[in-house]
Amino acid sequence: MKLALFCCLLGLVAAVSAQSEKSEKPEKYTTKYDYINVDEILSNDRLFNSYYKCLMGGKCTPGGPELRTHLPDALQTNCSKCSEKQKEFSDKVIKHLMDNKPEEFSALVKKYDPEGIYKDAFKPKHNQ
Repeated sequence: MKLALFCCLLGLVAAVSAQSEKSEKPEKYTTKYDYINVDEILSNDRLFNSYYKCLMGGKCTPGGPELRTHLPDALQTNCSKCSEKQKEFSDKVIKHLMDNKPEEFSALVKKYDPEGIYKDAFKPKHNQ
């Protein structure tokens, strides 16, 4: 749910790529993007816009397609397949979007949560 916006980029952030594990461990998203500097993406309009456009259905950066593909699942499962780093990224991205890019935040919510099912689930955590 939080990732919805991190998702919202929450690219954020390309940290939400999925990879099935062949063991009995629960399925988790790949951690190959956990090294990404989220602060750099959020503070650089060119970088931010490239992830944002991807999430909105446009051309994607290298990690963007995985993020865009798995964002709906991350929302539905409350990021249960996310690593701790990805959960931190999603919190940071959501806060940034709500505080600094409300129009983009609203557009992402409209696209990924048009019925408002997941929206309230991440707001309380963001405001804590």
